[in-house]
Amino acid sequence: MHFIDERTLLIENFPRLHVAILMDGNGRWAASRGLPRSEGHRAGVEAVRRVVKAAPELAVGTLTLFAFSGDNWQRPANEVIALLDLVESYLLGEAANCAAGGVRIRVIGRRDRIPPSLKAAIEAAEAVTSQGRGLELRIAVDYSSRDAILRAACWMLSSLEVSQAEFARRLGEVTHAGRSSADVDLLIRTGGEHRLSDFLLWECAYAELVFVSKMWPEFEAGDLEAAIGEFGLRERRFGRVPAVVAGD
Repeated sequence: MHFIDERTLLIENFPRLHVAILMDGNGRWAASRGLPRSEGHRAGVEAVRRVVKAAPELAVGTLTLFAFSGDNWQRPANEVIALLDLVESYLLGEAANCAAGGVRIRVIGRRDRIPPSLKAAIEAAEAVTSQGRGLELRIAVDYSSRDAILRAACWMLSSLEVSQAEFARRLGEVTHAGRSSADVDLLIRTGGEHRLSDFLLWECAYAELVFVSKMWPEFEAGDLEAAIGEFGLRERRFGRVPAVVAGD
């Protein structure tokens, strides 16, 4: 990448990571330039392309991007339409490139409220990229973690097994995430805000959080590398005592 330091060297020793990104700041980026909010979202798509291209080289095995939340339906109708159209255009335009590059696309979230054309684009993109093994790209559309947890909990009433693994499996089924809903290693939020905003609450139980002041359209591959490098310098204990104390 663009620079080599202690953080970058640590990346080489990582297992494949699950990185999730709250792509915040598109509207503010556009407003600061006197542009419509929709132009900010369009610029954000270019940032998505940069990050997807860089991720496999930075030990990322799964990349989950928050594109449209369940609460975003409350935005003005023209912005909602523009956002969903951008997701559809991205899937239609990038599916073949992703397949050629070994990227598997999954779209997580509800599918009963989105336009039929978007649902068809999702199904087509998932089918054509199903053999990708280099990176799993998960795009969250009409996604609400609270809603998903509630529906998965209701499904648990029919389960013979009560365990975290079984709940993760149910959650994966509810959100179309696959066999289970994978734990997040690193959560990045751009735009300077410091909250999770109903994104992957179950999966982020032990995630490391990195908040970036840059607006999403400004986010570069080097920023992803820096966040992963910071992740590599943190000690993940999962409730255990620090390694130095344990050795005393």
